[in-house]
Amino acid sequence: MSTSVSGGSGSGSESEGGERHASWLELFFDLIAVAGVGQLAHLLHTGPSGTSLGRYAVLFLAFWFAWVMSTMYGNVAGERTRVAAVITAMFGMAVMAAAVPGVHDSDGKARAFALAYIVVRLIASRARSGRGQVVADLPILQLGAGLAPWVVSLWVHGEARLWLWAAGLLIDMAVMVRVSREALQVEIDQKWARAEERAEHWLRREERRGGALPSEEAHARVDRVRSRMRRKPQVVAADVGHLAERLGLFVLIVLGEGLVQSVSAASEEPWDGGVRAVGAGVFVILVLVWSLALRTGAYGLPLLAPRALPVRLVLLLHCLFAGAVAALAAALGRAVEQAGEAMPQPGRLLLAGVLALILVTALVCALVSGRGAGWALGAVGPALVVVGVLAVAPGAGDPEGFGTVVSVALAVCALAWPVGWRAYRPGAPAAEEPAQGAAAGFTG
Repeated sequence: MSTSVSGGSGSGSESEGGERHASWLELFFDLIAVAGVGQLAHLLHTGPSGTSLGRYAVLFLAFWFAWVMSTMYGNVAGERTRVAAVITAMFGMAVMAAAVPGVHDSDGKARAFALAYIVVRLIASRARSGRGQVVADLPILQLGAGLAPWVVSLWVHGEARLWLWAAGLLIDMAVMVRVSREALQVEIDQKWARAEERAEHWLRREERRGGALPSEEAHARVDRVRSRMRRKPQVVAADVGHLAERLGLFVLIVLGEGLVQSVSAASEEPWDGGVRAVGAGVFVILVLVWSLALRTGAYGLPLLAPRALPVRLVLLLHCLFAGAVAALAAALGRAVEQAGEAMPQPGRLLLAGVLALILVTALVCALVSGRGAGWALGAVGPALVVVGVLAVAPGAGDPEGFGTVVSVALAVCALAWPVGWRAYRPGAPAAEEPAQGAAAGFTG
């Protein structure tokens, strides 16, 4: 299990054109994402509250970071990916997923969640540093300040533990925003220059000490020391075509959870007119999110041009978008259960909130893609108005507000608008690329 993998069973298979795709190992690893997203979405299934939303946000961020760090390891390692490392990380994420329902009530499960996260992160970081490589597109693999609060949390109890996790995740997000590839390279160059200066000083001292030895023996000793010196770390970048596919697959997994929750809810309800209407609307919503993220955008993000942002910033947007879609899955499952009733205000606000986050992500992606403020606002602005109507509709302060059928219909309208806008007014991003962006590259 400790050997590397290559060829068809390796980290990535190649098509005839040399384009790398997800391997069987990576697809098997993604099965844990299926389980984890399902557990996380169920945190909101019984009804959202401030506490449950905060807990969901922290746990989803942690799970997503664990997934993306393991994914980036396989992305950069390629055929040198170690099966043992991937399978061990998969087991750690399985522990995290299994612990999700009991994190709030059980110290043992909360400690297991934190310990598993620490282990997965160390596996991914050590696998790269052991090869003398620094991954520029995910600086938190090398800069581990965000890991310290997680280690401290192993000895903390209650809500304070969750706050420590949140602090660690915020540190990691700040690092990803601030630390560019250029900054990493400068830091490595400076550290290496200081290390070489110290090494040369030590070697000169050894040469002076060996002056009494025969010249050949003194030089041989110095040569042996030089041969043992560590190589300068190499800054490496992600294979963005392969990473784009992996990020898109994660969005598909999250959309699959929406199907699972809505189908499961429909299977337990009598199929009256309300259930049929809401079920059809929920299916259309999932299709629209799929189209918005994977047909009109790139890297699993809506309305994004492939070269618009550095990878590290794309990853942050992807995390927020995927988290919103996973929460949408819970909201849609609840909607099917309440198809013949008025949608309670908490459920309606959850639906409106996650739709707003999805649309705001689309707005940001359109703006950074160089499509222009007018085009971006035209694509997203009317949809946000519809979401606002859903959130503050007459009777919003009353549990008996908008009916579920009407709420789902408004959600369909909100998502259909940007999809239709992109189809009939495609616009022209600053650097037009194929929508899927499989062959596109990032810098920075």
